[in-house]
Amino acid sequence: MPTSSPARPAPRPKPRQPAAGRPGRFHAFTRTLWVLFGGGLLGLVLYVAAVNYNFMGWFGRMPNLRTLENPKSELASEVYSADGVLLGKYFRENRTPADYQDLPQNLVDALVATEDVRFEQHSGIDFKSIMRAVAGLGRSGGGSTLSQQVAKVLFKTRPGEASNLNDGTLNGEGKLGLLITKTKEWLLAIRLERNYTKREILRMYLNTVDYGSNAFGINTAAKTFFNKKPKDLTTPEAATLVGIVNAPSRFSPASHPARSRRRRNWVLQQMNKYGYISAGELAQDTAKAIVLHYSVESPTQGLAPYFRTEVAKYLQAWAKETDHDLYADGLKIYTTLDSRMQGYAEKAVAEHLALQQKWFSAQWKGQQPWRDENGRIIPNFLATSMRRTQRYKSLMTRYEGNKDSVNYYLRHKYRMPVFSWQGEKEMLMSPMDSLDYYKRYLRAGFMAVNPLNGQVKAWVGGPNYKFFKFDHVRQGKRQPGSTFKPIVYTAAIAEGYSPCFPRPDVATTFPGAAGRPPYTPRNFEGSFSGRSFTLRQALARSMNSITAWLVMQLTPEKVVDYAKLLGITSPIDAVPAVGFGASDCSIFELCGAYGTFVNKGVWTSPIMVKEVRDKNDNLLREFIPRTRNVLTEETAYVMTNMLEASTTEQGGTSTILHTGFKFNTNIGAKTGTTSNYSDAWFMGITPDLVCGMWVGGEDRSIHFRNGAYGQGARLALPLYGIFMKKVYADKSIDINKGPFPAPSHLTTELDCSRYYGAQRDTIPYEQKMAQPTTNGLNKEDI
Repeated sequence: MPTSSPARPAPRPKPRQPAAGRPGRFHAFTRTLWVLFGGGLLGLVLYVAAVNYNFMGWFGRMPNLRTLENPKSELASEVYSADGVLLGKYFRENRTPADYQDLPQNLVDALVATEDVRFEQHSGIDFKSIMRAVAGLGRSGGGSTLSQQVAKVLFKTRPGEASNLNDGTLNGEGKLGLLITKTKEWLLAIRLERNYTKREILRMYLNTVDYGSNAFGINTAAKTFFNKKPKDLTTPEAATLVGIVNAPSRFSPASHPARSRRRRNWVLQQMNKYGYISAGELAQDTAKAIVLHYSVESPTQGLAPYFRTEVAKYLQAWAKETDHDLYADGLKIYTTLDSRMQGYAEKAVAEHLALQQKWFSAQWKGQQPWRDENGRIIPNFLATSMRRTQRYKSLMTRYEGNKDSVNYYLRHKYRMPVFSWQGEKEMLMSPMDSLDYYKRYLRAGFMAVNPLNGQVKAWVGGPNYKFFKFDHVRQGKRQPGSTFKPIVYTAAIAEGYSPCFPRPDVATTFPGAAGRPPYTPRNFEGSFSGRSFTLRQALARSMNSITAWLVMQLTPEKVVDYAKLLGITSPIDAVPAVGFGASDCSIFELCGAYGTFVNKGVWTSPIMVKEVRDKNDNLLREFIPRTRNVLTEETAYVMTNMLEASTTEQGGTSTILHTGFKFNTNIGAKTGTTSNYSDAWFMGITPDLVCGMWVGGEDRSIHFRNGAYGQGARLALPLYGIFMKKVYADKSIDINKGPFPAPSHLTTELDCSRYYGAQRDTIPYEQKMAQPTTNGLNKEDI
């Protein structure tokens, strides 16, 4: 029987083998992904670190902690009057910051809904918004957060902007430069979020962005477009301003009202979308028209533009020495000016010059007023004047000296705004026409200063700053005529002469010297009476004969010495005519000199600024006037008394202040007129106010024909009367009406009545000539 073999176990199935190489390829791919991710992450970290630390100088510097904690944007410096009125601003970017509590909620809501709806959730970078912006989804928010936009504006991150952040070798306009710029903005946004609260970032944004129309920051924008403060903005107005910042030139309601309204309505829709306003409010607000009160603020707007220009010149040296920027540091400049007096001065100049211009235009109607000393028309006057202008020089440079081309453009007519006393108007004129037009206008300068402390209280440099930039208070210098005579009399009193010293009205002849012929000054009326007058009378009547005799006794050199003591810094020629104001000086200088008489013999330099503070109200500089004792108190008082005689003595050149203007106060005065009536001057003093003024043409050859209109008592004195009437009528201005304080021990005799002889003619020729004729004008104009 065959033996059965044992059963063999079934073979174990072999495990299924994966495809050849599969395990290795999977793990290799995974490892590669991790390597790439890690390398990318490391590369990103290294790139960010390189940008942050400006590796090898490739990326440009980043702000340090101090800069980050004190970010600097350009702030307009503000100029205030002594009585707290904002006079104007100095700026390149017109920006005045607003505090957060002054920002209305509707403005904040409009901004967040439009620019960064997740503002409260992110920490500087909103990756969700970035992804949405990259994918091109949605219109709200964009890729940049408010924090990034603040960083961009504050630190000027974009290529082409003047910033240390753009000085890296890899910075530029290309894609690499843009990547570096965006990286910096992300880093700065994170830093800003760490250093500032959300409120502070919102405030920085609204205070820094550009709204167009030279309006930077919400304060200026609200004023420019709606003449409001931010807190008073309605929701549609707030939405309008928020809509502007995306593209100021494109969405300006002043330039593109329809487009601006569509943009505003979209902002309102965003506010409704995110629950800031209801559907009913949306319907109501979008239906409203944009009502503007549009006015672009200019540095020349407001009170005292000539004064503010001079203040800027004065402060530039200080700003340079102390590393301040007058146009960007947000300084608070507190001046000495009184806004009330300044307003009255500007009105007085306008009122007086408008009337004088009527008479001047009537006198020269149809004629050319530029005449030589013999009354003949000056040939080629306008052509010669044009060659001195910047326009002519620019055209000569542009056309390389080709006079045909230059003359073509000088005679080509354009529509241009021009000045008139009836208001600004538009005319078709060539540059030559314009020059002819403006040469016919009278100019003026006016200054009022407190002689006790040197503080300037009013300053008007011309008819209208927009059209007449030249300042006739300090910049302009002309012959002062008889307003210089008190300096001669000061020297005489200081050298021992009495106000009651008698002197006959006879000719005084200076012998010829140094190539000059003999010189015999004549009185205004051209003759000599032979009668005796005291020095007090002679100054009151402005008698040339007795002034000439005093100059001869004192010597011209002595007169020049006293002029310098009294603060005249302009060059003065020591010649026989020195006593009649033959050398040019300014109103500014004369006000300082006359102030010495009122201030008991102490010359005090007129000052314009009291103090300067920084944007945080810290005192930076306090300004104190320079002073020096130049006269005894008695000599100074005698001079104020002699100047009073001009308004009180029979025959005084300024008695009209009491008889015509009816002032019942103590006023000292002096008129001044130069040859051919080219310059009319007046100086008036009260116990705490010295006023100086000049009226005349732009050129010495442009003037009235005769003294009936062109001398100081007629052309300049009324300006003082108009101004002082306004000042005295304002009871809020504390002004001393007199008398002038006398020294406790006065030895000089001032009552000269016993020296007066028979006075057959108590009215001087100069005052007689002050009676105008109508020359065809209406009587009510006089």
